[in-house]
Amino acid sequence: MVASEFKSAITVLVVAGILFVVAPAVIETYTLTVLIIYGMLALSLGLIWGFGGILCFGQAAFFGLGAYTYAIAAINIGESTVPFLLGIAVPFAFAFVLGAMLFYGRLSDVYLGVITLVVTLIFFKFMNSTAGPEYVIGTARLGGFNGIPGFQTLNVPGDPGAYIYDVDYYWFCVVAILIVYALVRWLLASPFGRIAVAIRENESRAELMGYDVRIRKTVLFAVGGAIAGLAGTLFANWAEIVTPGMFSLAQSAEIIIWCIVGGLGTLIGPVIGAMALAYLKFLLGQQDVVDNMMILGLILTLSVLFLPRGIVPSIGLAISRAMPKRRRRRRHRRPRRVAEEAEALNG
Repeated sequence: MVASEFKSAITVLVVAGILFVVAPAVIETYTLTVLIIYGMLALSLGLIWGFGGILCFGQAAFFGLGAYTYAIAAINIGESTVPFLLGIAVPFAFAFVLGAMLFYGRLSDVYLGVITLVVTLIFFKFMNSTAGPEYVIGTARLGGFNGIPGFQTLNVPGDPGAYIYDVDYYWFCVVAILIVYALVRWLLASPFGRIAVAIRENESRAELMGYDVRIRKTVLFAVGGAIAGLAGTLFANWAEIVTPGMFSLAQSAEIIIWCIVGGLGTLIGPVIGAMALAYLKFLLGQQDVVDNMMILGLILTLSVLFLPRGIVPSIGLAISRAMPKRRRRRRHRRPRRVAEEAEALNG
């Protein structure tokens, strides 16, 4: 990572850390925790779509898979450390296998989007049909449309009775998203990340230069799946129940809307878009006047029309355009100030 990128990453982490310290004074930590989890989920799609050019309509599949993996493992093991790691590893492995089939099969972006969407719907339908007593993994019943409640939530490693919840769980999620952000920035600054961006810009040219495009897209797709799985694991511990709704079409659509509104091509944009829209949905959910999805659809339409790059890139562009004007003003002011000082000295 070059010095400027390192300085930029540190600045973002410090500013984000300060905001997370101040935020509990405005919004309660229970709500903030789920907003952070949604931000991490949007970050997973923002990475593979904004920097890898991989439009995945089924990011919710890895989100739900991580949550279900954690819940099933926690019931069977009774302690959260190994289930937490499995909640990341299983979505990573599943995304790696699925990505290898897609990219080595030379499927175009349209077919890739359709297949990932179909995978999500298969999970959704299957989990909804597992209400019978025969659907058991170890001692964990899948529960069908009722989901899986009553599993061991996050605890201090090695001590199942020392639960991490409430404010402590909020800070755990804050640390998790900051670490994930730093690792993603490091990955994108590495040769692997730069080649991934080159593949996004011109895949044929990158392949002609000798890079193995398929394995790089597969690994990037799997990393995005692991981050989504981590978000699902954190969500399972926050909600203390997992349901088939985590695989739903509405969940998949919301992730895409978060990224578009926040801004693709940045890591902060999808996070801010997810947290802002999820909080707006939370506020709208407390009234019965207007349908929530209609408001989100209206915001998406206005965003595409007036801020096609998204909120964060548009703000960055406005600041970059304003900076030269300030510098010009300073250059014009300096001679005047020097002349005034010279007149004052001469009396």
